Amino acid sequence: MKSAHPELPATPPDSSSRFFDIQRVARSARTPHFLLGILLFGAYATHSVARYSRFESVSWDLAIFEQVVRSYAHLQPPIAPIKGPDFNILGDHFSPVLTLLAPLYRIFPSPVTLLLVQAALFSVSAVVVSETATHFLGQARGLLLGASYGLSWGVQRAVDFDFHEICFAVPLLAVALRQFLLKKWHHAAYWCIPLVLVKEDLGLTVAAMGVCLFIARQRMLGIRLAIFGTAAAATVLFVVIPMFNPSSGYDYWQKIAGGGADSPGWPAGVLDELGTKGETLLWVIGVTAFLALRSPLVLVAVPTLGWRFLSHEPNYWGTDWHYSAVLMPIAFMALIDAVRDAPHSSRVWIRRYARNAVPAVAAIAATLCFQLPLRDLLQPRTYDGGTRAAAARTAVSHIPDGTTVEANTGLMSHLTGRTTVYWVGNTGTLTPQYVALDLVSGWSTPLTDPVGYVKQLHPSAQYDLVFQDQQYAVLALQD
Repeated sequence: MKSAHPELPATPPDSSSRFFDIQRVARSARTPHFLLGILLFGAYATHSVARYSRFESVSWDLAIFEQVVRSYAHLQPPIAPIKGPDFNILGDHFSPVLTLLAPLYRIFPSPVTLLLVQAALFSVSAVVVSETATHFLGQARGLLLGASYGLSWGVQRAVDFDFHEICFAVPLLAVALRQFLLKKWHHAAYWCIPLVLVKEDLGLTVAAMGVCLFIARQRMLGIRLAIFGTAAAATVLFVVIPMFNPSSGYDYWQKIAGGGADSPGWPAGVLDELGTKGETLLWVIGVTAFLALRSPLVLVAVPTLGWRFLSHEPNYWGTDWHYSAVLMPIAFMALIDAVRDAPHSSRVWIRRYARNAVPAVAAIAATLCFQLPLRDLLQPRTYDGGTRAAAARTAVSHIPDGTTVEANTGLMSHLTGRTTVYWVGNTGTLTPQYVALDLVSGWSTPLTDPVGYVKQLHPSAQYDLVFQDQQYAVLALQD
């Protein structure tokens, strides 16, 4: 028997609840990418901090950057005494982006702060790559590509190189290229613009993005961005850096083939070590199973590869150091572009190849990991520097805060936060209060007579040997 009162219609779903449901779905979809970023951050940070704790910094860069950030944190000009007394770092490289680190460093004044920020920036770029790949290729392939990017050789080499300002460029490029793939053309241009504040050569990378926009039929925007990037690079190289440089020039011109006294000349300098350069190029495109070549986005990598291969500085040619980190987001975003467009190709073999490209890239990344720095996370020695690290800690403990120190790579990054550090032999007219030496690292043969060596550096001064153990030595200026 039917009720006398008809059933009321179901309450229509509330629009606000639908909105929150969409938000929950979006958050749950992003969670795997954030977890990937957290895992990568942990790996990067652990490797970097463990290396620092073992006193195994590979160059003077970490110490120099700490001096610069320390100056910014105290609202002073970015002076890097390691480069020379009263040397303004803006006369060496144009990286005002480092001012962003000043507030954090003021709270946590340590080179470890720089290492952790770099690890965070690299992991953020991996999240961007992973989310972008998921948007176009699905979550499984997206996460695989995100992990492959995070473990890529270019990123790992940069993590292994202590700290460098290019860590800011990596996420900026990742976001800019993501916007390009999403066809948010103006957003892509806006995210590119800050690159000119990271390093002087990146203005040309901005110009290359302008070329890509032009190819994508965003002609006026592309032309404007290309003009802006080229003009910014020219202004920095020919006006800003010479303004702060003691010799009123740009010191790295001499490293371009044909520009130095020892250069074989043009074009012979360019033709030096073509095998090494070819191998580097092979690694850059090979990490994407060569599919990145099908995307115009690879053009964004041309300026970086160009200045490196035109140089006659051997350190620029190979796959070591940090120089390839900025190439990784370009290569992987180009790969995403190529894979998403492959189904439209008229060539059957390309369609088939692209379907298997993501697992192939993941396999390449996994295989290379056995040869790259993060493999050391599984080694007990990574977390214990042994007797030599213990001796290094004792060595730096002999140097009071606020003193002047002449040092080489081994100990300097553990002193720049509390003393004024100069590079060995580069103190000018200053006689430092202490000299701290790693007697092994950086010498063609180990230094056996630190007292005699320091006497050569400062003939009119008298120094006492206050510590020597495990190939470390500290000497103090006599009162």
